Amino acid sequence: MENFIVSARKYRPQTFATVVGQKSITNTLKNAIKNKQLAQAFLFCGPRGVGKTTCARILAKTINCERLSPAIEACDQCPSCVSFNQNASFNIYELDGASNNSVDDIRTLVDQVRIPPQMGNYKVYIIDEVHMLSAAAFNAFLKTLEEPPSYAKFILATTEKHKIIPTILSRCQIFDFKRITVDDIASHLQFVAEKENITIDDNARHVIARKADGAMRDALSIFDQLVSFAGDSLIYETVLENLNVLDYEYFFKITDQILQGDTAGTLLTINEIIDKGFEGQHFLIGFGEHLRNMLVCKDPSTVKLL
Repeated sequence: MENFIVSARKYRPQTFATVVGQKSITNTLKNAIKNKQLAQAFLFCGPRGVGKTTCARILAKTINCERLSPAIEACDQCPSCVSFNQNASFNIYELDGASNNSVDDIRTLVDQVRIPPQMGNYKVYIIDEVHMLSAAAFNAFLKTLEEPPSYAKFILATTEKHKIIPTILSRCQIFDFKRITVDDIASHLQFVAEKENITIDDNARHVIARKADGAMRDALSIFDQLVSFAGDSLIYETVLENLNVLDYEYFFKITDQILQGDTAGTLLTINEIIDKGFEGQHFLIGFGEHLRNMLVCKDPSTVKLL
């Protein structure tokens, strides 16, 4: 039986150009490589699933590439790129801050830093969820982070920047990753669907994108789940049924009933929604957003806020 690879891994960006929704950050990193102005330490922070670890890996791969393209992208053909693609690179180390959070773990890392790379220009240490390090581990890391050897680069990633001590923050170049927009997620879902020979309508894509709340990984996980249920054709009704999302037609119906003063009709519609398993709080949040969208679309100058 063939091993299934989830879409979030299968279509993980491999170059700066394919990173979705973080153009300002990827351009800054490419310019730093081009101008040979790479800092010794970077801190990538932002919500889950927006590309922090992905960008860290792409940066690590690109700065070790032996034949960079004019667009400052890795060639995917040199020994360094090949070993990276095969997860066999000795120059790039990925650590999980949650399970390597003690002083001893940091001491081991500091000892490794002293050994220069055997191939390529840099040894790159990617520490994910770095906010999980203990206070003592952070302090043991300070000196190495501030004055590492010229060949060592550190890329720290976290979803909780406020938990990192100021002395670490002051030693890093900080990049704040933003939530990915609904349009960008919907566009990428269309790309993935075409690659997988799956038809998906526009409304279905936008429902998934809104449900993902700015996280591309969440959107692709939802997409995989829906494909498992519905096969190679995803339509709006199927997505609503599976994600337990309230159809916006209910909001239009209630708005019309309120405008007509139809109290009985409004109560019956709300009862129908609750009978379908939706919580009152969920309905109120959705209805509030619907009314806000109605107000926004009344003026052409505010339509772009939708």
